[in-house]
Amino acid sequence: MLTGRVLLLNFSYEPLGTVGVARSMCLWIGGKVSVEEYDGENVLHSPSQVFRVPSVVRLRHYIHVHRKRRETTMKRARIYIRDRYTCQYCGEHRHAKDLTLDHIYPRAQGGESTPQNLVTACVKCNQRKGNRTPEQARMPLLTSQKLLQLGLDRVLLCHYAESKPEWRKYLFMDDFVEETQRIAA
Repeated sequence: MLTGRVLLLNFSYEPLGTVGVARSMCLWIGGKVSVEEYDGENVLHSPSQVFRVPSVVRLRHYIHVHRKRRETTMKRARIYIRDRYTCQYCGEHRHAKDLTLDHIYPRAQGGESTPQNLVTACVKCNQRKGNRTPEQARMPLLTSQKLLQLGLDRVLLCHYAESKPEWRKYLFMDDFVEETQRIAA
């Protein structure tokens, strides 16, 4: 139960990310957050009390957030999640240990190591593509370039929210799903 994730909202209801259940309980007991949604009927027990497990918490004071700093952590895992652990060239679903990150525009040709220029690829496809662009290698991407522009933080939150229906209204997920389907079409 303590390993679960809790959606953390700014005072303005802007999603900031996730925190662990234990951290959210510490924030709530310390008066830093209010609980907006609970995780069903799940509870935590102390020697003398029972606490309902939060699913969504909101800060009691607004904090200003620097977005650039937050997107740099866990880049590899977030790209795997964004691409749904699927090679973006052959379409095979693989485990993380069997995947690599491929630069769409190779670094040797001036490509950068940004999420928009990185996709998930199996080892075989990555080696076959080599130091060429998808066009040069005649290996078209299965994902549109527009879909790769979505922020990794947003993709990660929506990934967690697939199993947490109470998060949907705070993440505007129905709008997000429609937007990704429109972009992919």
